[in-house]
Amino acid sequence: EWPERAGLADELLDGPQEQRLLGYRAEYRRDGQPIIISVAQDYTPVLESFARVRLSGLGLVGFALLALLLLQRYAMGLALRPLERARQQIAQLQQGQRQQLDQQAPVELQPLVEQINHLLSHTEDTLQRSRHALGNLGHALKTPLAVLGSLVQREELAGHPELQASLQEQLEQIQQRVSRELGLARLSVDVLPGAHFDCDAELPALFDTLAMIHRSGLDLRWQAPAGCRLPRDREDMLELLGNLLDNACKWARSRVALSIERSGDGFVLLVDDDGPGIPAAQREQVINRGVRLDESAEGHGLGLGIVSDILTAWRGEWSLEESPLGGLRVRIALPATR
Repeated sequence: EWPERAGLADELLDGPQEQRLLGYRAEYRRDGQPIIISVAQDYTPVLESFARVRLSGLGLVGFALLALLLLQRYAMGLALRPLERARQQIAQLQQGQRQQLDQQAPVELQPLVEQINHLLSHTEDTLQRSRHALGNLGHALKTPLAVLGSLVQREELAGHPELQASLQEQLEQIQQRVSRELGLARLSVDVLPGAHFDCDAELPALFDTLAMIHRSGLDLRWQAPAGCRLPRDREDMLELLGNLLDNACKWARSRVALSIERSGDGFVLLVDDDGPGIPAAQREQVINRGVRLDESAEGHGLGLGIVSDILTAWRGEWSLEESPLGGLRVRIALPATR
């Protein structure tokens, strides 16, 4: 519709070819006759120009915002890099890849780093002193217990067999209890985050020792992932594997095998032998913490109370299964340390 009064139209007009027209109306009188002139101009190019300018402006604003966000991210990353480095080092502590945090730290983190390193050193020193003290206590108790054992065998008590047997039994229980409690007390568990067990460095020496202790001709084998490092204390891991492998060697006919596998964030340890094994009905009884392990497995001699204590402290799990070698398989699942 054309404008009804003189001047520019209030709105753009629709053209015959979908244009947008800017209309103008003028009124004249000539020789007493009114003359009305209406003209229109295609306004579409101007609208398209406005749209291009608007789109370009939005693009520039978006680019500026993106550049500002990237710059802010880079600045934040640069500012928080020392914290990220500290986080990575703490993760390495938990995985046993380092013993202390780096001393080179920002001024704001320096007191925290020094306190953590001091705590780690103090904890390690305290643990070592405790182990030495417990070792000395164990040696100090062995002598009087050995003397008591020899006294029980004297001829004066031979005439009282019931008394002699009772004393002998009580003395053996004391020896077992002392050995187990000393072993449990010296566990470091997860006290030292930097503790680790290097399979490639420790297992060959352990298997050489087992080969010297037990009969010749026993086939001893082990396998572990390349560069395997178990995030556990070395002494405790040697105690665990030593008990398991020593027991397997005692009852194996010809073969003992240790296999270490990764399982998610943790590890699975398999100890196999080709000995007589344990009947399926008795395996659960052996695992039961309320049963003395050295008495619950007939003919297998599982004096492994310390194994149960270590795994309980590590929040690990263990089970007894039939081995592919024909004997007993001890399966141990070690979770990732927290």
